[in-house]
Amino acid sequence: MKSPIGLVLVFGLVLALLTTFAGCSGGTKNAEGYLADSDTASQKAPGQPAGASESKSAPANSQERVVTSISHDSESRSEQVAYNQLPESQKISLSQADVAASAAEAADRKIIRNANLTMEVNSTIDSQHKVASIAESHGGFVVTSESKQRDNSDPNKRTLDIKLVVRVPADRFGAALDAIRGLANNLREENVTGQDVTEEFIDLEARIRTQKALELQFLEIMKQARKVEDALEVQRQIADVRTEIEKLEGRKRFLENRASLSTITVNLEAPRLIAVNTTGFGRNLRDSISEGVDLGSGILLFLVRFVIVMVPITIFLLLPLGLLFRYFVRRAKRIQLAEALSTPTGD
Repeated sequence: MKSPIGLVLVFGLVLALLTTFAGCSGGTKNAEGYLADSDTASQKAPGQPAGASESKSAPANSQERVVTSISHDSESRSEQVAYNQLPESQKISLSQADVAASAAEAADRKIIRNANLTMEVNSTIDSQHKVASIAESHGGFVVTSESKQRDNSDPNKRTLDIKLVVRVPADRFGAALDAIRGLANNLREENVTGQDVTEEFIDLEARIRTQKALELQFLEIMKQARKVEDALEVQRQIADVRTEIEKLEGRKRFLENRASLSTITVNLEAPRLIAVNTTGFGRNLRDSISEGVDLGSGILLFLVRFVIVMVPITIFLLLPLGLLFRYFVRRAKRIQLAEALSTPTGD
């Protein structure tokens, strides 16, 4: 009789042999199946179905995309190499072309430029003519010119302040401003502003195109109208659209005018006199005497004016009133006296 341990060893050995044999047979079948599949595929290659061609076209397309990307990369590299091989003069010309393109974009922008100058000059009249000449020499013109006399108790010290509004082309704005600024002895105030209205200008153009397209649609509808009510309604819509188009075009023309011609406001002033304050006893005494003389002369002039005014009033108003009053008083007394005499007195 065998021991249990020996039986277990024999059983394990048999199981290991069976497992090894099964693995070998499975590998053989897999190899045979693979060969059979390859043979079947080779046999079906001449007349393969659409599904098989589609399954093979996907990898082919991916390969084509990879090849295309590689070709693009190679072209960009070749262009870079070709650019690096160019002479320096041609490289500079390409850079200048980029700069020129940027400058063209900047030139297309609509910018409204305004300037306000306040300056002191020796002669406001001469400076006024010079400012007008500067504006005309730069292709501009004078819009308005205003003159105002500065008040002063001394007529010899009264000066004339002048305000000019000139407009010059936008491309000559800087040169004209520098020329006008050069006339000043003392530039008291300067204010330069710029407003970019390019976005609004583009928006206006787009809205005008939209409104015109809408107007054409309404005109087509107008041709197809069969009723008077429909025709009148479409005509009203066309009138509203035309009004909107005219409003937008007016705003567009305004922006074009303001952007093409810059405005410069020039305030010309004569030099201001500096008052010197001197103090001292003699100065105060002279001021007191001057003030006393001015007060006495003022009182005397008041009396003279009073007499001049009261003489005609007395002659033409007070004297007639006095005579009338005297007449009525005497008449009243005569009446009283007559009544007293006519009344009998008792014994």
